[in-house]
Amino acid sequence: MVKKILMVGLALFSFFGVNAQQDAMFTHYSFNTLAVNPGYAGSRDALTVTGLNRSQWVGFPGAPTTQTLTLHAPIMNEKIGLGLSVLKDKIGPTNQTAFYADFAYKIKVGKGKLAFGLKGGLNMVSNDIKDLSTTSGNDLAFQENTQSQLLPNFGFGVYYSAAKYYVGLSTPRLLENNYESNTTSGSINGEKRHYFFIAGMIFNLNETGSIKLKPTTFVKLTEGAPLEVDLTALFYIHDKYWVGPMLRTGDAVGVLAGLDITDQFSLGYSFDWSYGNQTFKYNSGSHELMLRYDFIFNEKGNIKSPRYF
Repeated sequence: MVKKILMVGLALFSFFGVNAQQDAMFTHYSFNTLAVNPGYAGSRDALTVTGLNRSQWVGFPGAPTTQTLTLHAPIMNEKIGLGLSVLKDKIGPTNQTAFYADFAYKIKVGKGKLAFGLKGGLNMVSNDIKDLSTTSGNDLAFQENTQSQLLPNFGFGVYYSAAKYYVGLSTPRLLENNYESNTTSGSINGEKRHYFFIAGMIFNLNETGSIKLKPTTFVKLTEGAPLEVDLTALFYIHDKYWVGPMLRTGDAVGVLAGLDITDQFSLGYSFDWSYGNQTFKYNSGSHELMLRYDFIFNEKGNIKSPRYF
């Protein structure tokens, strides 16, 4: 019998690897779109850098922590977008670090742009099981860490955006790689292909346009897991502040809030509380912090503000 940290770590690893969505979740999904859909690359008419830190189930041993860094920009008269995505995810004893390059080609369709995106890169996976405490010091299954593995993958996405709305479909990782184990179990916890649908719009709630509503959704589908839907409704005040509730079906409810510190620099925070599984009894909720900065602008040197997507 292993101690609490081992049980929690392995339970989380099994839960996320076999019975649930494997890709990291984000309450700020509408601010972290490049991590979801490569077709988003270059869509903000600026060199945009976004950093996000998520601490999930605070106070629960072995709970997930995730950090992402994305940057992207348009080139060649904004017909092409290039981007880079870096993700670090830790769940119990399992560590993943992913590096992906993103490419998008855009064509004008109606009043908006249709982008076809490609994503390709590497995912490094390791299990630090040697550092886990057990009641038996001679358990051979926990004497060595799993050797780090570099797993290549690629995906694609389609993204359409106009002034007042956007919609996208994507599958960021097409290959279903297997992880090798040092134990007699051999390969464990193969990656599952995920399918994502995103959509959002913005409209005025008063005549002056000082108050706006931006409803968004993020739908996740993968084999062996229930369909999961994120719903968010953000209220924008004077195009500077935003606040609103969120719901993740079968999992969590919460709230987001943020502000544009300048026309270039945005700050966001969210808190969500799990209700769909037994972990809510043993944690203090989940927190996210989002920072975004736009470095360059259009050819005239003007800031395209505000940017809602």
